[in-house]
Amino acid sequence: MSDRLTPGVSAGLTWVVAERHCTRRGDHDIFSTPNLVHLIEDAAIEALAPYLAEGQGSVGSRVEITHVAPTLKGAEVTATATVTEVDRRRVAFSVLATDANGTIGEGTHERFVIDLGAFDAKLRGLAS
Repeated sequence: MSDRLTPGVSAGLTWVVAERHCTRRGDHDIFSTPNLVHLIEDAAIEALAPYLAEGQGSVGSRVEITHVAPTLKGAEVTATATVTEVDRRRVAFSVLATDANGTIGEGTHERFVIDLGAFDAKLRGLAS
């Protein structure tokens, strides 16, 4: 991991809310909380990507969010992940998700940078 990864680094990612991202409430298909978490994680992965060495990846270890407003199917949702702390392999983020009406979710997320070869070996051991 590059030492250029410092607090303030951020990335955003936008999804158009499709049926597969939704749960049904009454007559409405709305963006589900599990998919909000997925989008937030993907934004954090995007923020980390330019700073990882070949053979490195990351895994999520913690997500704390509030999902404060609904978003209807067909709307755009953007998640932004901003690095707040780098402690060896642990990277902490503040996260914010918005749609055209404003904030729909916010919180924190934490990822650990991993060696993909070692992680693959560990997973193969679990599958045995």
